[in-house]
Amino acid sequence: MLEKIKLLEEKYIDIENRMGSPDVYNDPQAVARLAREQKDLTPVVEAYRAYKKYKSDAEEARALLDGKIDDPEFREMVQEEYNSAKEAMAEMEQKLKILLLPKDPNDSKNVIVEIRGGAGGEEAALFAQSLFRMYSMYAESKRWKTEIANINETELGGIKEVSFVIEGDGAYSRLKFESGVHRVQRVPDTEASGRIHTSTVTVAVLPEMDEVDFHINPADLQIDTYRSSGAGGQHVNKTESAIRITHLPTGTVVECQDERSQHKNRDRAMKILASRLYEAERERQNAAYAAERKSQVGTGDRSERIRTYNYPQGRVTDHRIGLTLYKIDQIMNGDLDEIIDALVTADQAEKLRMNEEN
Repeated sequence: MLEKIKLLEEKYIDIENRMGSPDVYNDPQAVARLAREQKDLTPVVEAYRAYKKYKSDAEEARALLDGKIDDPEFREMVQEEYNSAKEAMAEMEQKLKILLLPKDPNDSKNVIVEIRGGAGGEEAALFAQSLFRMYSMYAESKRWKTEIANINETELGGIKEVSFVIEGDGAYSRLKFESGVHRVQRVPDTEASGRIHTSTVTVAVLPEMDEVDFHINPADLQIDTYRSSGAGGQHVNKTESAIRITHLPTGTVVECQDERSQHKNRDRAMKILASRLYEAERERQNAAYAAERKSQVGTGDRSERIRTYNYPQGRVTDHRIGLTLYKIDQIMNGDLDEIIDALVTADQAEKLRMNEEN
């Protein structure tokens, strides 16, 4: 592993030298490519250099300990330095193993999140609205941009379904484990007897794809325009700016009506369609593999119950990793990092275990 990382460090130094050459700036595409490679390599190189420093510190302390030290206090201090350096080496080695794991090529992409009310009628729709708010607040905390593509609201303020895009560096890497069934247990406002209801909401998280990322034959599409049905006054009622695209071979239907411009709605709908078709193809390719083994974090299957939000007990439980947090108010206000960090760590641990087995 260390030999491989040494080669990566040499590549990093070469990129640094090339980035320092005035000639390279005559080619903007080359600059962008080098900057991207440098950014990708930086965490590995920094961890490797820290590892080498701790290794050097441990070797110096070991040399002193192997020599003659008459002062007991000084020997104890050197022993502590040696133990500390060895521990830091082990931590850095583990970090390097994680950094070298194969990366999901979609991790840096924007995401399309689709939320749909499931079992529970109006209560499910109200919880779908709560989840939409939760993800929107999480995106805001990361300074990511959120744009609604299509929303179908209920009279009581719930959401039957909503599709929205979150634009931000690494958005997919943080949100990709949110796909699945989210279950809520709480007393609805309409429940006079105070009985707890259980409802479900389905969440799908897709990496945003362009038409160039996933080729779609135009002959396979049926594109319809219609008038937006949401808020917006007379303008919405008079213009057919909303777009409905049907992918005929699969029957996949995408609607986009949030933008006033028909052209923008079409572009957004095509990206959502490409993302859905890409995800369906990826699920099909992984079906045989998933049947043989199921990762600790789960398959991301939308039918899999992944999390329960229990309001009376103030707890949120992620069933895939057995994590329970008694901070439901903070989580519903977008404080998701503790859950997401735990899911990322579990996924990395599973991938490391598989690497060692292979």
